[in-house]
Amino acid sequence: MSDRPRGPAFYVLAAFFAGFVVFLYGPTLTILVLSFQGPQGGLTFPLNGVSTHWFSKLWAGVGVVDIWAALWRSLKLGLVVMVLTVVLAFFAGLAFRKHFRGEGALFTTAVASLIVPSIVVSLGIGLEFRLLDDAMKAAAAATGWGWLQDHGTLMGLYSSALGAHLTWTLPFGLLIMFAVFNRFSPAYEEAARDLGATGGQTLRHVVVPILAPSLVGVALFGFTLSFDELARTSQAIGGRNTLPLELQGLTTTVTTPEIYALGTLTTAMSLAVIGLALATGLWLEKRKAR
Repeated sequence: MSDRPRGPAFYVLAAFFAGFVVFLYGPTLTILVLSFQGPQGGLTFPLNGVSTHWFSKLWAGVGVVDIWAALWRSLKLGLVVMVLTVVLAFFAGLAFRKHFRGEGALFTTAVASLIVPSIVVSLGIGLEFRLLDDAMKAAAAATGWGWLQDHGTLMGLYSSALGAHLTWTLPFGLLIMFAVFNRFSPAYEEAARDLGATGGQTLRHVVVPILAPSLVGVALFGFTLSFDELARTSQAIGGRNTLPLELQGLTTTVTTPEIYALGTLTTAMSLAVIGLALATGLWLEKRKAR
């Protein structure tokens, strides 16, 4: 530790950082406190009693909105996005290590969706699936196949919404894998091949175990980015909403701390996922060290 006196710049930067932390986490802490209001509590301070009344109301359901079904849809979609992000980003990282013709154009295309506004991506995907629906109806009219006419819409949780979320999570996963593979020594793979391991065995027993903590990080990115995604889902989800979309609607209809209780619940779930990912990463690091 340096014994040099701390000048005014140090205290200015410390105050700026403290203000930034308050600005960043203050709203979350405010919602946490207000969610424990008493039965007569409102949406602002001061608190009118302390209770878990609004969590009980939340458990019973928020009006006509099936909030638990929306939460379940978000969880399922987040898990599917997480798995696909990990798998695709991992194998894409492997492919880019080998270098191939057109890799620059492919990389630019893959990360371009980070630059395009999210609502534009959502509108484009929604329009694409509406055109596909129109093509299906036209084919049904031309062929007389009733099952084509009765298919409804191709838009849904695991089609248009999944594609919209992957345009957000895959570029991040790919960038993480690029950073990881840049630090990964090929000597491990060469040693495995010298010992007679096949390509599949090298991948399964050498590459994946070494990169496992990084893959957990990619999984965390994939799930959390999908779980709270709003703009890219708004025009591409179809008939049933995810939790962020329901929350957006509730902000104009719910005028009680019930919505704060929902915010506290979803925040706790996000923290639990982050804690699980960190614990898994630490366990994998200790296992690799042994």
